[in-house]
Amino acid sequence: MPIGLLALALGGFGIGLTEFVIAGLLPQVAADFQVDEAAAGWLISGYALSVAAGAILLTAAVTKLPRKQVLLGLMVLFIIGNLVSALAPTYSIMLLGRIVAALCHGAFFGIGSVVAANMVEPRKRSGAIAIMFTGLTLANVLGVPFGTFLGQAAGWRSTFWAITGIGVIALIGIIALVPAPRGVATAQTSLRTEFSAFRSRQVWLSLIVTVLGFGGMFGAFTYIAFILTEVSGFASATVPWLLILFGVGTFLGNILGGKAADRSRDRTITVFLAGLSVVLTAFALLAANPVATVILLTLMGGFGFGTVPGLQTRIMHFADHAPTLASSSNIAAFNVGNALGAWLGGITITAGLGYTSPLWVGAALTLAALVVMLIALRLSTSAGRMSRATASKTAAAS
Repeated sequence: MPIGLLALALGGFGIGLTEFVIAGLLPQVAADFQVDEAAAGWLISGYALSVAAGAILLTAAVTKLPRKQVLLGLMVLFIIGNLVSALAPTYSIMLLGRIVAALCHGAFFGIGSVVAANMVEPRKRSGAIAIMFTGLTLANVLGVPFGTFLGQAAGWRSTFWAITGIGVIALIGIIALVPAPRGVATAQTSLRTEFSAFRSRQVWLSLIVTVLGFGGMFGAFTYIAFILTEVSGFASATVPWLLILFGVGTFLGNILGGKAADRSRDRTITVFLAGLSVVLTAFALLAANPVATVILLTLMGGFGFGTVPGLQTRIMHFADHAPTLASSSNIAAFNVGNALGAWLGGITITAGLGYTSPLWVGAALTLAALVVMLIALRLSTSAGRMSRATASKTAAAS
């Protein structure tokens, strides 16, 4: 395993911590800046929207620049954003810091996926991407609980100072450990070439699968605290510890999904999507059972994040002549899915369908993702057969 992957994973850890830890510190931040819950919520939703925008716009802006230098610039942007958050004298400045940090999120994971894939031989690319995304999953398992504890013990600003320090270490690690791309990886493409990747029907189908699949998981996860306390009967104090189980599931699912995708990418995506749909359906039916809830919460994280390496590799495969912008667009699609799932889940709760309704929404979205994936596979198989037939005719004619 190239050691440079660990530097990318550390950057992913810091970025994941920035995204998720704010949820546990939101009451403190709102009280400090004297804003209501709705305004404080923009520190989360504003971040997500900025991730989606930055994934496409920022990647497009730097498409002609060397990828390692771009990663370094993105980490500097990340450090600045969190430093602004740590020092913010007002709510508006805090929101600005969140937006600045978020802009690097999608581009870092999108460009980092390309860099990670080029650090290993082709048959190990999904595994390499999974290692980079391990930082994001570990942020859920370890970073968020400890970041929340630090913020509660020493003030929420201390957490953002810690994240700033992680960013500095990751920056040094990328400088020292991530090699400059060699061979084909050194060829930077034009913006027109990068956008040409979106002419591929398979690229669009992959993006739709990402939106629906992650929308299904995060639509359910957004309201998981309500499900755990109001349906499963757990005390509020146990929720952070239960969420660690979800984080463990994401960590294991990411690693296992990456290894499986290196053997059979599309089959792995299909199996994990089917498994996630079953898990969410079972969760909706058994949420009142505490034991079943613990098991299914862990499986939800595992099957949900198990699709990530395969989906990221798939879109890079079908955009192989210009993978950078397509890869970052897939990160944007993850966040669009998050917003879509949360919105639909909120609608069902508001409509009086109960706290388990987001689980049903998640199951439906994941099932839709599975259907789209099967359509993509059928079209890909048909295209492959036509290509082989054409090649055979050409060979026969010659």
